[in-house]
Amino acid sequence: MSATNKKTVLITGCSESGIGFALAKEFQARGLHVFATARSVAKMAALEALPDVTLLSLDVTSQASIDAAVAVVSAHTAGTLDCLVNNSGSQYVIPVIDADLQQSKDMFEVNVWGVVATTNAFAPLIIAAKGSIVNIASIAGLIEGLRLELKPFGVKVVTVITGGVESNLFANAPEHHLPAGSRYAVAEKEIGGRATGNGVGAQTISREAYARSLVGDVLQGVTGKVYRGKMATLVRLVTSLLPTSLIDTLSMSNTGLDRIKP
Repeated sequence: MSATNKKTVLITGCSESGIGFALAKEFQARGLHVFATARSVAKMAALEALPDVTLLSLDVTSQASIDAAVAVVSAHTAGTLDCLVNNSGSQYVIPVIDADLQQSKDMFEVNVWGVVATTNAFAPLIIAAKGSIVNIASIAGLIEGLRLELKPFGVKVVTVITGGVESNLFANAPEHHLPAGSRYAVAEKEIGGRATGNGVGAQTISREAYARSLVGDVLQGVTGKVYRGKMATLVRLVTSLLPTSLIDTLSMSNTGLDRIKP
Protein backbone atom coordinates (compact mmCIF):
# COMPACT_ATOMS: atom_id res chain seq x y z
CA MET A 1 0.00 0.00 0.00
CA SER A 2 1.41 3.39 -0.92
CA ALA A 3 0.88 6.33 1.39
CA THR A 4 2.60 8.94 -0.75
CA ASN A 5 -0.65 10.65 -1.82
CA LYS A 6 -1.65 11.47 1.75
CA LYS A 7 -0.06 13.12 4.73
CA THR A 8 1.48 10.51 6.99
CA VAL A 9 1.81 9.93 10.72
CA LEU A 10 3.64 7.26 12.69
CA ILE A 11 2.49 6.59 16.25
CA THR A 12 4.31 4.44 18.78
CA GLY A 13 2.46 2.45 21.43
CA CYS A 14 -0.83 1.74 19.61
CA SER A 15 -1.99 -1.32 21.54
CA GLU A 16 -5.76 -1.49 21.83
CA SER A 17 -7.32 0.32 24.83
CA GLY A 18 -4.46 2.84 24.98
CA ILE A 19 -4.08 6.47 23.91
CA GLY A 20 -2.07 5.54 20.81
CA PHE A 21 -4.91 3.36 19.54
CA ALA A 22 -7.37 6.25 19.81
CA LEU A 23 -4.89 8.63 18.15
CA ALA A 24 -4.43 6.21 15.26
CA LYS A 25 -8.19 6.07 14.65
CA GLU A 26 -8.54 9.84 14.87
CA PHE A 27 -5.67 10.62 12.49
CA GLN A 28 -7.07 8.06 10.06
CA ALA A 29 -10.52 9.65 10.30
CA ARG A 30 -8.91 13.03 9.50
CA GLY A 31 -7.57 11.68 6.22
CA LEU A 32 -3.97 10.79 7.06
CA HIS A 33 -2.19 7.54 6.32
CA VAL A 34 -1.32 6.07 9.72
CA PHE A 35 1.63 3.87 10.55
CA ALA A 36 0.39 2.32 13.80
CA THR A 37 3.10 0.59 15.80
CA ALA A 38 3.44 -1.59 18.87
CA ARG A 39 5.78 -4.33 19.98
CA SER A 40 3.07 -6.85 19.12
CA VAL A 41 1.07 -6.29 15.93
CA ALA A 42 -1.59 -8.64 17.32
CA LYS A 43 -2.41 -6.05 19.99
CA MET A 44 -3.47 -3.62 17.23
CA ALA A 45 -5.62 -6.11 15.31
CA ALA A 46 -8.72 -3.92 15.56
CA LEU A 47 -6.99 -1.28 13.40
CA GLU A 48 -6.24 -3.68 10.57
CA ALA A 49 -9.63 -3.30 8.86
CA LEU A 50 -9.30 0.49 8.59
CA PRO A 51 -8.19 1.89 5.23
CA ASP A 52 -4.93 3.84 5.12
CA VAL A 53 -3.56 2.17 8.24
CA THR A 54 -0.30 0.21 8.13
CA LEU A 55 0.50 -1.92 11.17
CA LEU A 56 4.17 -2.23 12.07
CA SER A 57 6.01 -4.02 14.84
CA LEU A 58 8.17 -1.49 16.67
CA ASP A 59 10.03 -1.83 19.95
CA VAL A 60 11.41 1.60 20.87
CA THR A 61 14.12 -0.01 23.01
CA SER A 62 15.54 -1.91 20.02
CA GLN A 63 17.59 -0.02 17.44
CA ALA A 64 17.18 -2.86 14.96
CA SER A 65 13.39 -2.66 15.33
CA ILE A 66 13.42 1.13 14.90
CA ASP A 67 15.65 0.92 11.83
CA ALA A 68 13.34 -1.68 10.28
CA ALA A 69 10.34 0.60 10.81
CA VAL A 70 12.19 3.54 9.24
CA ALA A 71 12.95 1.41 6.19
CA VAL A 72 9.30 0.42 5.77
CA VAL A 73 8.03 3.98 6.14
CA SER A 74 10.68 5.33 3.75
CA ALA A 75 9.65 2.78 1.14
CA HIS A 76 6.01 3.83 1.45
CA THR A 77 6.60 7.58 1.41
CA ALA A 78 9.74 8.14 -0.66
CA GLY A 79 11.64 9.22 2.43
CA THR A 80 9.24 11.59 4.21
CA LEU A 81 7.03 11.52 7.31
CA ASP A 82 4.69 14.37 8.20
CA CYS A 83 4.23 13.56 11.87
CA LEU A 84 5.90 11.35 14.48
CA VAL A 85 3.97 10.74 17.70
CA ASN A 86 6.17 9.40 20.50
CA ASN A 87 3.48 7.81 22.64
CA SER A 88 5.08 4.62 23.99
CA GLY A 89 5.52 4.73 27.75
CA SER A 90 5.88 2.61 30.84
CA GLN A 91 5.21 3.29 34.49
CA TYR A 92 6.97 2.46 37.73
CA VAL A 93 5.38 4.07 40.80
CA ILE A 94 7.54 3.85 43.90
CA PRO A 95 9.54 6.26 46.10
CA VAL A 96 12.95 6.91 44.56
CA ILE A 97 14.93 5.62 47.53
CA ASP A 98 12.95 2.36 47.44
CA ALA A 99 13.17 1.89 43.69
CA ASP A 100 14.57 -1.23 42.09
CA LEU A 101 17.37 0.05 39.88
CA GLN A 102 16.75 -2.36 37.02
CA GLN A 103 13.02 -1.60 36.86
CA SER A 104 13.88 2.11 36.92
CA LYS A 105 16.34 1.65 34.06
CA ASP A 106 13.77 -0.34 32.10
CA MET A 107 11.29 2.54 32.46
CA PHE A 108 13.88 5.07 31.27
CA GLU A 109 14.75 2.88 28.29
CA VAL A 110 11.17 3.31 27.06
CA ASN A 111 10.22 6.77 28.32
CA VAL A 112 13.48 8.62 27.62
CA TRP A 113 15.95 6.73 25.45
CA GLY A 114 13.15 5.22 23.38
CA VAL A 115 11.99 8.73 22.50
CA VAL A 116 15.55 9.84 21.70
CA ALA A 117 16.27 6.79 19.53
CA THR A 118 12.98 6.97 17.65
CA THR A 119 13.29 10.70 17.07
CA ASN A 120 16.90 10.35 15.85
CA ALA A 121 15.96 7.63 13.39
CA PHE A 122 12.92 9.38 11.91
CA ALA A 123 14.38 12.93 11.98
CA PRO A 124 15.56 12.89 8.33
CA LEU A 125 12.05 11.92 7.18
CA ILE A 126 10.43 14.59 9.37
CA ILE A 127 12.85 17.28 8.22
CA ALA A 128 12.26 16.33 4.59
CA ALA A 129 8.53 16.89 5.13
CA LYS A 130 8.96 19.93 7.41
CA GLY A 131 6.68 17.96 9.68
CA SER A 132 5.87 17.67 13.37
CA ILE A 133 7.11 15.62 16.31
CA VAL A 134 4.60 15.09 19.10
CA ASN A 135 5.84 13.82 22.45
CA ILE A 136 3.48 12.37 25.02
CA ALA A 137 6.01 11.79 27.76
CA SER A 138 7.55 13.31 30.87
CA ILE A 139 10.78 14.64 29.36
CA ALA A 140 9.67 18.22 28.76
CA GLY A 141 13.10 19.85 29.29
CA LEU A 142 14.81 17.65 26.73
CA ILE A 143 12.00 18.13 24.22
CA GLU A 144 12.00 21.93 24.57
CA GLY A 145 15.65 21.89 23.53
CA LEU A 146 14.78 19.65 20.59
CA ARG A 147 12.03 22.09 19.55
CA LEU A 148 14.54 24.93 19.22
CA GLU A 149 17.14 22.73 17.50
CA LEU A 150 14.68 21.65 14.79
CA LYS A 151 12.95 25.00 14.31
CA PRO A 152 15.44 26.14 11.61
CA PHE A 153 14.44 23.11 9.53
CA GLY A 154 10.74 23.95 9.66
CA VAL A 155 9.94 21.09 12.05
CA LYS A 156 7.36 21.67 14.78
CA VAL A 157 7.90 19.88 18.10
CA VAL A 158 4.97 19.50 20.49
CA THR A 159 5.19 18.47 24.14
CA VAL A 160 1.84 17.18 25.38
CA ILE A 161 1.23 17.64 29.10
CA THR A 162 -1.38 14.95 29.61
CA GLY A 163 -3.92 14.97 32.41
CA GLY A 164 -6.34 12.16 33.15
CA VAL A 165 -7.13 9.97 30.14
CA GLU A 166 -8.61 6.49 30.28
CA SER A 167 -5.86 4.06 29.31
CA ASN A 168 -4.44 0.60 29.89
CA LEU A 169 -1.25 2.08 31.36
CA PHE A 170 -2.02 0.93 34.90
CA ALA A 171 -3.14 -2.51 33.74
CA ASN A 172 0.24 -3.02 32.07
CA ALA A 173 2.29 -1.71 34.98
CA PRO A 174 4.34 -4.28 36.91
CA GLU A 175 3.28 -5.11 40.45
CA HIS A 176 5.10 -2.96 42.97
CA HIS A 177 5.88 -3.63 46.61
CA LEU A 178 7.83 -1.48 49.02
CA PRO A 179 10.95 -3.17 50.34
CA ALA A 180 11.08 -4.33 53.96
CA GLY A 181 11.91 -1.46 56.28
CA SER A 182 10.89 1.23 53.81
CA ARG A 183 10.63 4.73 55.22
CA TYR A 184 7.37 5.00 53.26
CA ALA A 185 5.66 2.00 54.88
CA VAL A 186 3.00 4.22 56.46
CA ALA A 187 1.99 5.35 52.97
CA GLU A 188 2.09 1.91 51.32
CA LYS A 189 -1.67 1.80 50.76
CA GLU A 190 -1.69 5.14 48.93
CA ILE A 191 1.43 4.32 46.92
CA GLY A 192 -0.04 0.98 45.91
CA GLY A 193 -3.29 2.67 44.92
CA ARG A 194 -1.47 5.11 42.66
CA ALA A 195 0.55 2.32 41.09
CA THR A 196 -2.66 0.53 40.09
CA GLY A 197 -4.64 3.64 39.15
CA ASN A 198 -7.07 3.31 42.04
CA GLY A 199 -9.43 6.28 42.03
CA VAL A 200 -8.13 7.63 38.73
CA GLY A 201 -11.18 6.62 36.70
CA ALA A 202 -13.33 9.54 37.82
CA GLN A 203 -10.56 11.97 36.88
CA THR A 204 -10.26 11.00 33.23
CA ILE A 205 -11.69 11.83 29.84
CA SER A 206 -12.21 9.26 27.11
CA ARG A 207 -9.33 8.32 24.81
CA GLU A 208 -11.48 9.42 21.87
CA ALA A 209 -12.07 12.93 23.28
CA TYR A 210 -8.36 13.28 24.02
CA ALA A 211 -7.46 12.12 20.52
CA ARG A 212 -9.91 14.55 18.85
CA SER A 213 -8.46 17.47 20.76
CA LEU A 214 -4.81 16.57 20.28
CA VAL A 215 -5.08 15.62 16.61
CA GLY A 216 -6.82 18.95 16.03
CA ASP A 217 -3.86 20.71 17.68
CA VAL A 218 -1.32 18.86 15.55
CA LEU A 219 -3.13 19.41 12.27
CA GLN A 220 -3.45 23.13 13.05
CA GLY A 221 0.35 23.32 13.32
CA VAL A 222 0.81 24.06 17.02
CA THR A 223 4.28 23.98 18.54
CA GLY A 224 5.57 24.02 22.12
CA LYS A 225 3.53 22.77 25.06
CA VAL A 226 -0.13 21.85 24.95
CA TYR A 227 -2.22 20.71 27.91
CA ARG A 228 -4.81 18.02 27.22
CA GLY A 229 -6.75 15.59 29.40
CA LYS A 230 -8.81 15.93 32.58
CA MET A 231 -7.43 18.54 35.00
CA ALA A 232 -4.47 19.42 32.74
CA THR A 233 -5.51 23.06 32.26
CA LEU A 234 -6.25 23.43 35.97
CA VAL A 235 -2.83 22.06 36.87
CA ARG A 236 -1.23 24.53 34.45
CA LEU A 237 -3.04 27.44 36.11
CA VAL A 238 -2.38 26.25 39.65
CA THR A 239 1.34 25.65 39.11
CA SER A 240 1.78 29.06 37.48
CA LEU A 241 -0.21 31.09 40.02
CA LEU A 242 0.17 29.49 43.45
CA PRO A 243 3.27 29.57 45.68
CA THR A 244 5.37 26.42 45.87
CA SER A 245 4.48 25.84 49.54
CA LEU A 246 0.77 25.66 48.75
CA ILE A 247 1.35 23.50 45.65
CA ASP A 248 3.35 21.12 47.85
CA THR A 249 0.50 20.87 50.36
CA LEU A 250 -2.04 20.16 47.62
CA SER A 251 0.23 17.67 45.87
CA MET A 252 0.93 15.70 49.05
CA SER A 253 -2.68 15.42 50.13
CA ASN A 254 -4.11 11.90 49.85
CA THR A 255 -0.66 10.49 49.00
CA GLY A 256 0.29 9.42 52.53
CA LEU A 257 3.41 11.58 52.35
CA ASP A 258 1.89 14.05 54.82
CA ARG A 259 1.83 11.29 57.47
CA ILE A 260 5.51 10.41 57.21
CA LYS A 261 7.68 11.50 60.13
CA PRO A 262 11.48 11.81 59.92
